[in-house]
Amino acid sequence: MVIGVIVIALTFFGMEAVAWFAHKYVMHGIGWYFHKDHHVPHTKKTEKNDFFFLIFAIPSWLNIMFGLIYSNYVCVYIGIGILLYGICYVIVHDVFIHQRLKFFRNANTSYFRAIRFAHKIHHKHIGKEDGECFGMLFVPRKYYVKAKNELAKK
Repeated sequence: MVIGVIVIALTFFGMEAVAWFAHKYVMHGIGWYFHKDHHVPHTKKTEKNDFFFLIFAIPSWLNIMFGLIYSNYVCVYIGIGILLYGICYVIVHDVFIHQRLKFFRNANTSYFRAIRFAHKIHHKHIGKEDGECFGMLFVPRKYYVKAKNELAKK
């Protein structure tokens, strides 16, 4: 059980690096065709960019499925770690930041403000070049400082 929790946690936190790499080099590279509509203002409920959930959902599913079939529980734990990261990604990115669902509108902690600031910086570039802040759950310290300063003024 302890091994499972450790593997799930390591996978979850490791997914931030995988997501950063995929965002910077795949979404803003060869996959720009799918990601471009995410950087352009629109009123649609879905985007071509939503296709990218498969990049993470398929390995998660395969790890869980084959891990269970072959009783390889480390694979199951890896799949669960990827799944949990994906759930957090959807909640933070789609629900909280882009407000596809109207929850979390008033979440006003320095962490959530820092994530919003970093994401705004990322979206200030409409093209695929010159991007910054490709991570999702971990953002540069300067955005935490900015968020704390803003909250202190209130």
